[in-house]
Amino acid sequence: MTEGTGPARPGRRLLRHPALAPVAVVVAGAVGAVHLWGTDPHEPGGLLPKCPFRLVTGLLCPACGGTRMAYDLMHGDLAHAWLDNRALLLAAPLALALWGRWTVEGLRGRSWSPRIARRGQALILLTAVVWTAVRNAV
Repeated sequence: MTEGTGPARPGRRLLRHPALAPVAVVVAGAVGAVHLWGTDPHEPGGLLPKCPFRLVTGLLCPACGGTRMAYDLMHGDLAHAWLDNRALLLAAPLALALWGRWTVEGLRGRSWSPRIARRGQALILLTAVVWTAVRNAV
C-alpha cells in the first residue's frame, strides 16, 4: 500500500480533532497562570516579556496591563485589576464565553469559529483605537 491510500492512523485523527485547539489553549493558559502566580508583574526586572508596541513607541497598547490585570484577578484584587486595564477586564467574560463555546463544540466533534460581521470587526477595532488614545492622553 502506498502512503496516503490506507486508513488514517489514530494519531493523525487525534491531531485533527476539533477539541485539540481549545484544550491546548487552556493547557497553555494554565502553564502561564502557574508561572504568573509567583511572578509579580508589578515589580520591575521580572522574567515576563515586555510589550513590543510600548518598547517601540513608548505608548500603551490596548492590551498593556493585561498581565498585571490577570495577576491581580488571580490574587483576588478586582480593584487593581480594574486600574490595570479596564477594557480587557470588561472583555474577559466575552472571551471566556467564546472559548467555552469553542471547547464545547470541539468536544462534540464539531469545528466552530465565531462569525463576526464587518461592522462588528470595525467596532472592535475602533474600540481598541479609542481605548489606546484615551489611556495615552492621560
